[in-house]
Amino acid sequence: MKSKRADSKPPFTKILVANRGEIAIRIMRACKELGIKTVAVYSEADANAQHVQLADEAVLLGSAAPKESYLNADALIRAALDSKADAIHPGYGFLSENASFAAAVESANLTFIGPSADSIRAMGDKAEAKILMKKSGVPTVPGFEGLASDEDFKKAAKEIGYPVLIKASAGGGGKGMRVVNAESELSDAIESARSEALNSFGDERLLIEKYLADAHHIEFQVFGDKHGNLVHLFERECSVQRRHQKIIEETPSPLLTPELRAKMGEAAVAAAKAVNYYNAGTIEFIFDPTTSQYYFLEMNTRLQVEHPITELTAGIDLVQWQIRIAAGEKFPFTQSDFHQHGHAIECRVYAEDPANGFLPSTGSLLQFIEPHGPGIRVDSGFSTGSEVNHFYDPLLAKLIVHAENRETAIQRMQTALSEFIVHGVVTNIDFMQAVMAHEDFANGKVSTRWVEHTLESNSKLFDIGQQADQLQSLIAAALADVVFVGSKSQPAVSNETDPFNPWKQTNNYRN
Repeated sequence: MKSKRADSKPPFTKILVANRGEIAIRIMRACKELGIKTVAVYSEADANAQHVQLADEAVLLGSAAPKESYLNADALIRAALDSKADAIHPGYGFLSENASFAAAVESANLTFIGPSADSIRAMGDKAEAKILMKKSGVPTVPGFEGLASDEDFKKAAKEIGYPVLIKASAGGGGKGMRVVNAESELSDAIESARSEALNSFGDERLLIEKYLADAHHIEFQVFGDKHGNLVHLFERECSVQRRHQKIIEETPSPLLTPELRAKMGEAAVAAAKAVNYYNAGTIEFIFDPTTSQYYFLEMNTRLQVEHPITELTAGIDLVQWQIRIAAGEKFPFTQSDFHQHGHAIECRVYAEDPANGFLPSTGSLLQFIEPHGPGIRVDSGFSTGSEVNHFYDPLLAKLIVHAENRETAIQRMQTALSEFIVHGVVTNIDFMQAVMAHEDFANGKVSTRWVEHTLESNSKLFDIGQQADQLQSLIAAALADVVFVGSKSQPAVSNETDPFNPWKQTNNYRN
């Protein structure tokens, strides 16, 4: 493949990274390799965060609340202009799929590193996107959009056949979604989904679809430039989920034949071309393994959390190419240039308690030791001494492995998980070990409802998590006894200037 010449001019002079945590650090690394200066933004809760320390400059946005900081579009644009940045990279989450923000960035004579506002708007509304896909010949899940009354939904459900899925027209992340198994459940599901959609997205519109109970979630990475070139970079299997949220992703999918992969890839490219798409995006499909039928689910008009597994198997730095495409460069590759090499798996390490409904766990990280070794990659924004707070997503790290085949990749992930040491908060590491060790995962028979049907009822697994929690508490107490000698109120060694001292008493939250 072609690569950037060592003496070529950087595509931008300075980029403001409108995000936090591991994705902000990932973007900054790509910028550094391209010779681009970076500007970090942060909330008061993130004053000592790693992404702030790694950037060339940093700008305080506001208080910890996201709407006062990372969701404050005006403050972000002002920070970019004041720091003389050329462009803004939104990462994922926050304002990354906000068409108004993308348009405002361009109106301020800055470059938005992502697709056009028009493309974001076209794909951001699930109902409108589904109508557009139907017109473009992309298979869609049987269903109806634009319904208003409960009676309309009842008629539609009868025509589709139960079970059905009630889904918010706007937004994503599993919000405003309800599975309905019988007409007696429909009215309550509509009411609760509508309420959640309104609270989450300010939009109460709903659509209804046939619910595929044992379906797989398979998505395709697409990538294009502003000159009309657009390709797919193969699929990611994302079926290990809880409450519609992905936990583990892998590529290639163990279900797809080469012929089916090519067919789905072509459909993904057609879907992206329907909205004149450029930069990184993902077309998500629901896949029925019993019929090998696939249906368009939605498009994510941004970089995905799970992009590293595509990078490892396709052999391309997606973030660097996001930046270069935003600067107007041509994407020099065609579809035939890309091939899948080996197998990659990503596990999302969360500060959450599987034994307690996966509720977030907060506190200081007394130990945070990442695994290392051949074929192991960790994308994280935390280290020992960091504070895990309740203001933001509880993702601690993305643990990624790459190997020559799926069996070896699973073994490598199991080893890496066993070597990932986190003390101070409860994590889902044991839970993911249980997934890796399960015969259903080994056989590729994990559907989107598999976790709740198979693992969430496993009391033995939760006992493991509880034992780990108790062990962490004992370790924390032992460490406190070692550090606080003589006087219980004074530490043996004072280091109040060290922001990563885990025993420092502070009112600041750190990431």
